[in-house]
Amino acid sequence: MTELEREKHIRYFGSNLRMLPTDYTETETNRMTLAFFCLSSLELLGALDKEISEQNRLDWIEWIYAQQIRLDSKGLNREHCGFRGSSYSGRAFEPNASETEYIPYDSSHIASTYTALLNLLLLGDDLSRVDRDGIIGTIKSLQQKDGSLEQDARFLYCACAVSYILDDWRGLDIDLSTYEHTFAQSPNNEAHGGSTFCGVGALTLMGKQTEGLINKEKLIKWCLNQQTTGFAGRPNKDADACYCFWIGAALEMVGAYHLVNQENCREFLLACQTKIGGFGKTPGTYPDVMHSYMSLAALSLMNYPGIGKLEVAINTPKRSIEKRKMEGEKTM
Repeated sequence: MTELEREKHIRYFGSNLRMLPTDYTETETNRMTLAFFCLSSLELLGALDKEISEQNRLDWIEWIYAQQIRLDSKGLNREHCGFRGSSYSGRAFEPNASETEYIPYDSSHIASTYTALLNLLLLGDDLSRVDRDGIIGTIKSLQQKDGSLEQDARFLYCACAVSYILDDWRGLDIDLSTYEHTFAQSPNNEAHGGSTFCGVGALTLMGKQTEGLINKEKLIKWCLNQQTTGFAGRPNKDADACYCFWIGAALEMVGAYHLVNQENCREFLLACQTKIGGFGKTPGTYPDVMHSYMSLAALSLMNYPGIGKLEVAINTPKRSIEKRKMEGEKTM
């Protein structure tokens, strides 16, 4: 395929948003994130407002808030506040609860909290029911002495993104540079494209890119060296659609995306499209919502016609953030 199959992609994401195929059953705990891929994709395609009804929008906002774990009167949820990935815990549906009863093993996850907040913004919510103090307190409890969250760059990035969305920063730190002058999942490990996005994104959101990037030129060189047609996640691997965004976005944030061979990357991504809509990780593979969203996000970096702009550092359609800023100005 040499052109973007826009209408097929809209049908693909709309279908998955309403009912996921059975193959996704094992990812039930990540339903919040799967919804983010679908909502964001429809927004990038300019079809979100048209594709979902007002009742669906309101119902989904209520479902998201029902996954929130808030502070309880005894303080037992102090380290568990935020959003679950789905309703797998079997709790009562209480989207307007003022506190959440503590139940062992029923906890939020920082990645689900990140995508829940983005979903709420995409759906036009004002975040008024978010337990901000509870979430920030939980982030503080998760951060380790070396500044990381579970020694994983992805979770540290999510914590930075959540803090950025809530406009509440309380001392997050980062030290994850590798011998290759880019970023790994944890200190002194091999560099990785996804971790590089997380590291550069976290520093960008904190306004610490200048201090945090030890050698910007070598980071750019490493990123560019991962491109063949599309981008691979690390050396000696095949190109994969999702890394066209992860690495492309890192280059965009450091002002070097113009060095990418955009024609090769675009041709690779368009070849990853499938007959039923969506994108596979490589040409000829089945689609999934993660690689499909990342492919659209990568095309957005290239200003592909008909695809909306991204707020790159936070990895969400720019329009959802702009709507939030406008609502905030109205309440001032």
